[in-house]
Amino acid sequence: MPIRLELNEGLVPVKIYTNDIEAAARQQLVNISQLPVVHHHVVAMPDVHHGIGATVGSVIPTLRAIIPAAVGVDIGCGMIAARLSLTASELDERSLKKVFAQISRDVPVGFEQHDERDARADAAKPFKRELRRILEKHPGIEKRVGKHSSWVRQIGTLGGGNHFIEVCLDEAQAVWVMLHSGSRGIGNAIGTYFIALAKKDAERVQMRLPDRDLAYFAEGAQHFDDYIAAAGWAQDYARANRAEMMELVLEALHRHLPAFEVTTEAVNCHHNYVERETHYGESVWLTRKGAIRARKGDLGIIPGSMGTRSYIVRGKGSADSFQSCAHGAGRRMSRTQAGKQFSVADLTAQTQGVVCRKDKGVLDEIPGAYKDIDEVMANQSDLVEVVHTLKQVLCVKG
Repeated sequence: MPIRLELNEGLVPVKIYTNDIEAAARQQLVNISQLPVVHHHVVAMPDVHHGIGATVGSVIPTLRAIIPAAVGVDIGCGMIAARLSLTASELDERSLKKVFAQISRDVPVGFEQHDERDARADAAKPFKRELRRILEKHPGIEKRVGKHSSWVRQIGTLGGGNHFIEVCLDEAQAVWVMLHSGSRGIGNAIGTYFIALAKKDAERVQMRLPDRDLAYFAEGAQHFDDYIAAAGWAQDYARANRAEMMELVLEALHRHLPAFEVTTEAVNCHHNYVERETHYGESVWLTRKGAIRARKGDLGIIPGSMGTRSYIVRGKGSADSFQSCAHGAGRRMSRTQAGKQFSVADLTAQTQGVVCRKDKGVLDEIPGAYKDIDEVMANQSDLVEVVHTLKQVLCVKG
């Protein structure tokens, strides 16, 4: 499907892979396109929606500069998925309820973290030296995150919001495990700290901005290298966090299901991150805020909501999209609006056949609050091809 909309109200065009875009998100994209550091064009994915700082579902190439608020505060947030040798015939509601309870015990969610005894200390060890260097230079990060050791106890934990753990079936009735999480409290502290620092620096040099949330660090500026190092650390931590959770979830399944093996290498991909890449003849800092890399042959994960389909995809390497694609269904209404519009009965109906929470506490994550994932996929048929179609049978929400 070709690009649906193109905006030409800034210094570079904005190319949008949907015509379903709210006014606030549209304005955010125009604001980004007015920055002098943006290279060639800005892209908005078919799941695009209004975000804090920059639009969720945007891909932003910047020349010799980086926008911390475009990366956001859940640095390195992303997905991991693996296919198992189990099939649908080896699952039943009773065993799935046991698995749900086991995962809920073994993987802390929301603001919870592992206790000292269960902390994944071996996984945290490779991150200690670099984090110590970052915190010594920027003690304000530690003040934001609280007790220094909490990041150790949070590796292998889910967090809240739209983070989730799912057991799914694919088109051949093979079982998959899939989960969504990021860099937890320490990533939030790093992001929040540097976003505030960028705003402060922008005010000091009287940087002209369409939105103060778009304050950026230029290469050579006082805090540029420090931000790159800290964001890179958080992205690596997020990837390790997902891998540790995958181990915990597989252990939970082994306790209550027939013996199985992992039959495919896990796909582990970020969808909130920044990376040095080359596009349209320039080496740029490419920020994917709610988008995944989709180079030719790259495998990625595009989840729907907790009651709809999800997809394992292979990238087609589209130059127009900066070799990127959507990261999910994308919200079509706020959490507050969803809570007002839907009831627990609606949630129960929309998650029929899925072992999950069906209470007011997760009402803001009801499938009806999200865009139609199949429409999202149709709007990016020239960006990715579908490898597997997944439907969840179990969902643990953050």
